[in-house]
Amino acid sequence: FSRSYVKSEDQKVAQTLRLRSCSRPVMVGVRISSLLLPCEQSLIKKANMDMKKITCTDPKRRPSFLADKSMEGVVKYINRKFPNIDLRGSSQQLSNIQKQKSAVLEGLSSYYESFIDVMEFRDHVYDLLNTIDACQCFFNITVNFDFTKNYLDLIITYASVILMLSRIDDKKVLVGMYNCAYELSNGSSDPSYPRLGQMILEYEHPLKKLTEEFGPHTKSVTEALLSLHSVYPRRNLPAEQWRNAQLLSLLSVPATMLNPAMCDTMACEYLSMEVMERWIILGFLLCHTSLNINAASQDLWKMALRSGLYVTLIRDEVINIHKECDSFLLCRYSKRLADIKECKEHTIVNCGATHREKRHFLRHALKELIKVLEDEPALLGPKVLFVFMALSFSRDEVLWLVRHAENIPKTKTPEDFADVHMAELLFYMERLQALLGRYNYVIQRYHLQYLSQFDALILNDTIQVYLFSIYVCPEEESVLMTSFVSALSAYTSVGKATLPLKEYPDLAKIMNMTQFHTKMMDNVDELLNETADLSSLCFYTRVFEKMFSQSSEEVSMQRYLMAFPMVCTHFSQNTHQMCPEEVSNEQIFIRMAHYNQTTQEIARPSELLAGIQTYVTSLYTLTRYINVDITRLVKNVLLQQTQPLDSHGAPTITTLYTNWYLESLLRQASSAFIAHCPTMHCFVNHNVENEQNFKADEYSDICEMRALAELIGPYGLKFLGENLMWHITSQVSELKKLVFENMDVLVQMKANFDKPETMQNLQKRLTGCENVLKRMTIIGVILSFRTMAQGALEEVANYVALSVYELASATGLPCDIDPALVSAISNMRSDNSSNEDEYKTTCLLLVYIAVSLPTLSVDPNSFYSRERHQNNIHCLAAAVNHLSAAMFTVQNKNIEQHLKEFLQVASSILLQLGQNMDKTEVKNRDSVCLLLDMIVDESPFLSQDMLEDCFPYVLLRNAYREVHRAFIYTMG
Repeated sequence: FSRSYVKSEDQKVAQTLRLRSCSRPVMVGVRISSLLLPCEQSLIKKANMDMKKITCTDPKRRPSFLADKSMEGVVKYINRKFPNIDLRGSSQQLSNIQKQKSAVLEGLSSYYESFIDVMEFRDHVYDLLNTIDACQCFFNITVNFDFTKNYLDLIITYASVILMLSRIDDKKVLVGMYNCAYELSNGSSDPSYPRLGQMILEYEHPLKKLTEEFGPHTKSVTEALLSLHSVYPRRNLPAEQWRNAQLLSLLSVPATMLNPAMCDTMACEYLSMEVMERWIILGFLLCHTSLNINAASQDLWKMALRSGLYVTLIRDEVINIHKECDSFLLCRYSKRLADIKECKEHTIVNCGATHREKRHFLRHALKELIKVLEDEPALLGPKVLFVFMALSFSRDEVLWLVRHAENIPKTKTPEDFADVHMAELLFYMERLQALLGRYNYVIQRYHLQYLSQFDALILNDTIQVYLFSIYVCPEEESVLMTSFVSALSAYTSVGKATLPLKEYPDLAKIMNMTQFHTKMMDNVDELLNETADLSSLCFYTRVFEKMFSQSSEEVSMQRYLMAFPMVCTHFSQNTHQMCPEEVSNEQIFIRMAHYNQTTQEIARPSELLAGIQTYVTSLYTLTRYINVDITRLVKNVLLQQTQPLDSHGAPTITTLYTNWYLESLLRQASSAFIAHCPTMHCFVNHNVENEQNFKADEYSDICEMRALAELIGPYGLKFLGENLMWHITSQVSELKKLVFENMDVLVQMKANFDKPETMQNLQKRLTGCENVLKRMTIIGVILSFRTMAQGALEEVANYVALSVYELASATGLPCDIDPALVSAISNMRSDNSSNEDEYKTTCLLLVYIAVSLPTLSVDPNSFYSRERHQNNIHCLAAAVNHLSAAMFTVQNKNIEQHLKEFLQVASSILLQLGQNMDKTEVKNRDSVCLLLDMIVDESPFLSQDMLEDCFPYVLLRNAYREVHRAFIYTMG
């Protein structure tokens, strides 16, 4: 590489390394961990799960396709042939995938994408490691702390992800089955599949492949690990030596109480022991050749092996370090096997007691520290380093116990792996964090003065000395130094830097100290998260509950039990947009709806609304303990629920209720099993033997419709309306077909409607009358339901503007001409049809409806009682008015004129019906005549005077009297 290339690359290393080692790679590991646990993992559910035993081999947790017996042959075939699966030559074996390819793609897409993320992460790691080697970067935890820490975090996170990948037994099936379904659907394999399949084969034996990958990087990794030799041994001391040194005590030397706590390696003092042990053990496994040739590597490695039995990979996924090291090094370095055995025996015998004593020491040390700081909070300024050290040491001990309590070894002293005093230690940790939050201004004020009156001066003096000692110092490097940003550490850590940091240890010490002081100004929360985060306890629910139970039984610990719910506030830090168990509020609300697609059961809107309100109220109580903007969170979630799909592409409350009302309530109303009751403004069940599985009024009365409007809002009701319009236009299309079939007859009827004899002959030639009225009734039922929904929205909605055209309708305000229906009818127009053709069809459709009305009198369900017809024909009034208004608006014709013509034809036909003496044919004539009054009453374009001109009011009065008399007689 040329010098110019190195200079351009090394400036990017710090930022890139930071990005690669931050949360995203960890979340990739979490998603891979979830493939071992492919189920919804909300923090609440975790309290009732044995996390260790749920794997992808558990039939209850595997994807449904893997548990299907019909897929057993497919699974075996894919496992045998992976990754070279020939679809053409194995069509018989893969026929079941062909039948379910859409479902397979949908069900396995998240798994496949997780594997893709691992592959992409691996590519980025390869690129970065090669760049680091090309730049000849220098790593030393005591010199360039952040740079070295990020490097070690990167390689160990990468190794952990790969080890987790190897634990997924069904990975070949998940990837192979998805690709088969993809190829069957798209005609070609997924572009990423060849590389992904090869990667999965390569990591059948993960450590073997990892060591091959890290062979070229052994020098850099070993250099970084060996720099821990000056930190890890002095941090890994027994409690007795802590006690003798009076560690963490502010009272040990009263004369120095006001002196600032400082050292050459500030950040190393609170660096997690667990993190260092994970670096050392996994790092030397990746670069195992160092163990055979470097005594310092062996010493560091054996010291870490004596500290415990397990280290964490991801969350609660651990690795048995002695077992893994033994099996991996068995065929390579037999001399190391004796070391491993000796370390394991030492660990089993001594580590439990060693860590028990450390926890005992820390309880007393933290108690003393809290008392002093509560009495003199000003000491938080100079002694804040002690607080972060105390928190880090305590957190390490808590997590060590939890990790090993879940996997207790065979030992003579199992009591060492339980602690009835855990509540006290947790309580002191929470108290220290509360002190930092309460007196944060003290810390900031102290370090502001320290930075301006000490750090700035000594930094300036040191820089000036080094600038004069260098033959050439580029202006760029001078600016970096004087601004003192973190990029300086990386820039001066490359091999060809003009100012190699490793040759100027004094500058490195000042940089580390100044960086810590700047963190105290604006990054205390981040440092608290680094040293005191106990969020991983949510993945050890059984151990956590056991600790609480043991502490509650100890009388002296009961005063500290509040620490356990306080620790639960840490759990929210585990959430991440890439985490599979981040069960969002959307999903919670969906589950609260209790929708069952098979049985078509769903919670009443008012029940769901009450449940959501209760849930939101409980969320607000959490704000007392955690800093979460609940209002913003709830608004975002509820706004998503007004759309058909949420941000993850999953169905929302709007979709569920839209489907249910269409498929259950309105479908049964269209079949006359349920009646629309205008007086009660709801739908009601008929009293029939086969009673429906739900009461229609409990889902459609005013309270329920208001609750629905509150749940899904204007946008949700707009979506509901669009679906209703689709069903209406489907019926209109069928009506037009019927008009075309009877075009000639209808034209003659329109011209001769006032000639009874002619009409009687034409009536015999007319077909499909019942069909026309049935479809118009369905349209009327749908429009009646939509009117109910819009009326509810008008009462509850804070008006939300959608567009000028749709504003009034969308917010529930009544319109003489329904804009949504006009839009739907307009969109039905085909290129082949002229405006005149459409106009003629509409006119004849009204004639068709009018001349078909007498057929209703034969139907016994046309009887009018309780302000409604049993077969919902009263909804014809809404259908005729709204549909004719919309259709004539699209055609730019006079609505009133054509409705008057309809009224004339309908009146004439019904008057002619009055001359029929056959009682069976005119049984419900009076009930049918009332339709004319309903149509006029609901129409903004017709009046009673217009009706009086063509249908005497006395006949309507008599009809009302007869139907009510018959109702009283029938009901007794």
